Amino acid sequence: MVSRVIPVDPFDLVIFGGTGDLAQRKIVPALFRRYCAGQWPEATRIIGAARGALTVESFRDIVAESLRQYAPKRSKDPEAVNGFLQRINYVPLDALSEDGWAPLSELLSTDRIRAFYFSVGPRLFGPLAERIRAHNLATPQTRIVVEKPFGHDLESARALNATLASHFDEGQIYRIDHYLGKETVQNLMAVRFGNMLFEPLWNSQYVDHIQITVAETVGIDGREEYYERAGAMRDMMQNHLMQLLCLIAMEPPAKFDPDAVRDEKLKVIRALDPVEPHHIVRGQFAGGKQGRGYREVVGNNRSTTESYVALRAHISNWRWAGTPFYLRTGKELVARSSVINVMFKDAPHSIFGEEAGRHANALSIRLQPNEGITLKVTIKEPGQGGMRLVDVPLDMSFAEALGPENQDPPDAYERLVMDVIRGNQTLFMRGDEVEAAWAWTDPIIAGWQARGDVPKPYENGSTGPGDAELLMKRDHRRWQGINP
Repeated sequence: MVSRVIPVDPFDLVIFGGTGDLAQRKIVPALFRRYCAGQWPEATRIIGAARGALTVESFRDIVAESLRQYAPKRSKDPEAVNGFLQRINYVPLDALSEDGWAPLSELLSTDRIRAFYFSVGPRLFGPLAERIRAHNLATPQTRIVVEKPFGHDLESARALNATLASHFDEGQIYRIDHYLGKETVQNLMAVRFGNMLFEPLWNSQYVDHIQITVAETVGIDGREEYYERAGAMRDMMQNHLMQLLCLIAMEPPAKFDPDAVRDEKLKVIRALDPVEPHHIVRGQFAGGKQGRGYREVVGNNRSTTESYVALRAHISNWRWAGTPFYLRTGKELVARSSVINVMFKDAPHSIFGEEAGRHANALSIRLQPNEGITLKVTIKEPGQGGMRLVDVPLDMSFAEALGPENQDPPDAYERLVMDVIRGNQTLFMRGDEVEAAWAWTDPIIAGWQARGDVPKPYENGSTGPGDAELLMKRDHRRWQGINP
């Protein structure tokens, strides 16, 4: 099975913050891979913009080094690298002044798509949007791309949305969450709505509970200042895990259309009940054999910022009434693992007797690493007398199932940046989605502050604080493992 590459129309892409870490580590390599795939028309150009007084050639040197580090396989082709670099330009520009805007205007073509990627801090989103409009750089084919965080709370999210909306239509604003660009995340919708096998069972009558885990082995090194202000709740739960929850729980949209999909996601967020304090566990990595503790890393021995959150959520609608959703995420854990586990109920009656034990089906959707889907089914244990049952996995690894020609699929940024150019907003968050997510998150954080909650310590390289296990044990359930 060979993936089909669909060409896009010619475009100019301006990357504000073009010399920054995100641009060089993620955006530029993603663009290079799409160039190598033959998805670009000849006339397409990438324009870096930053405060540094660089020449075009010196910026191209930075880009070439980025490709060597973050796209090592393809960067060994000198012809491909040189062809890509010829499409790279650079403008010294200041987001907070008029410097550089006139030269940028002269570079842009008037007859093509224009995309402006805000690879900068949120405080510059407003000034950039204002100057793009003031210098007449916005056309009907203009899109702007903004990275998270989309605000720090509901009030700031509303203010940011209002600022962007004063200069651009909602249909021109692309709030990017790279998690939604992952192949397996998109497959959530294919599995649910493309298979008659699952959709009739996708409700509280058959599903006992659902677990969503995003575990990371990395810490917060290099992000100390940001993370101390944000914590795991704002950094991961409010956006990444919220989006996974929406995709796994939403109603079937009438059609695969950006607003139809996002309408259904919004309904899920608005149906979420407030979370009771005893249904939340906060944790903070405390060091140990695997490394330094959080407080040591941030240089604050009184920090109460959480690096781990686990909680039990409920969705008050007809499909999911009574079915708990358990969400957890954390830093410095035993393994990197992003997985959704749909745990089905036991059969209502076993004909095999008590000695056969209790068995239930489970569907595991692995987002990373080793993307794929596993369905656990019950069979007879071979070679045993009587009817002894055992659970076995029906495992499909995408890399194996789709063949060697699909061993290196487009990464999240490749897919999302090309969707920006296509004008497809399906995998991007809408403004009302962002505000609804903050409206659910803010009371949780306010409750911690009002009660003076202190995160539970956990050892680096573990599965998290012990209280997270108790959260499940109280409900006579257990977490599915974070696999090393």
